[in-house]
Amino acid sequence: MNYAIVFPGQGSQSLGMLAQLADSFPIVKTTFTEASDALGFDLWTLVQEDQESLNQTQNTQPAMLAAGYATYLALTSTTNLSPVCMAGHSLGEYTALVASGALNFSDGIKLVRTRAQLMQSAVPAGVGAMAAILGLDDETVVKVCSDYAGAGIVQAVNFNSNGQVVIAGNKAAVEVTCAAMKVAGAKRAVLLPVSVPSHCSLMDDAALKFKIAVDALDFKMGHVDVLHNVDSAKAVDTDDIKAKLVAQLHQPVLWTATVQAMSDMGVEKLVESGPGKVLTGLTRRINKSLSANAAIDSISIASILKEIE
Repeated sequence: MNYAIVFPGQGSQSLGMLAQLADSFPIVKTTFTEASDALGFDLWTLVQEDQESLNQTQNTQPAMLAAGYATYLALTSTTNLSPVCMAGHSLGEYTALVASGALNFSDGIKLVRTRAQLMQSAVPAGVGAMAAILGLDDETVVKVCSDYAGAGIVQAVNFNSNGQVVIAGNKAAVEVTCAAMKVAGAKRAVLLPVSVPSHCSLMDDAALKFKIAVDALDFKMGHVDVLHNVDSAKAVDTDDIKAKLVAQLHQPVLWTATVQAMSDMGVEKLVESGPGKVLTGLTRRINKSLSANAAIDSISIASILKEIE
């Protein structure tokens, strides 16, 4: 079977995540120990015991990278995997690069913490917002955003599946646009519990600073192709990887197109590596011909491995 491995991003975290997986696969805690050494604090204890700290962006991002990579190592602990490609949603793209061998794990952990800190400092608390728009096609969401004529910005930033698009920008602009989305026929327009308006032009300054951190690291061309969020395509060289990561910070996540690109490559199944089942659910809404399963515990991992052998 042709399959791809995908990694979830921020929003899939939960207190106590991977505890059950760690009981079956020692590599999980080993991976978190390496992450803790890179960060200078105990990431595993934070993930297991401190909900408030886990939900802080500068902690969520390294925690999710560590969780996704630890799950991937659990998947590979008993068999060699041969995915057609990899991808990750937003932050998950970094996990995909680490898993593919394009980026060192310790470097990746420190890079996403820097990313989170730059994102958080780019927009003062309470100024930015994001909202999920359900039940409208992509073109309508983009048009309603472009029709906004007030102060501030609002843009479509996450094209997650057919009928599910996330918008971001200044809080007041997002709130007004949510009302306009309902007038346009949206089933729901829901503000998300986040303070950072990711993947929009409010992150332009953060992207400039982030480029310095990205350029300082040594990237390689991984052993598995990674499809990037900004264009649903693989990078041609390491400079292209860096450029795509910087662009991703302030440009939309094209997840629907990425999943379709996987299907065009002959992928039949997506394996979600990390906590939760968000990407598994999106896959079924994007392309019903694709199957998807989340590797969340030893039972699901055994089932997945049996199917893809």
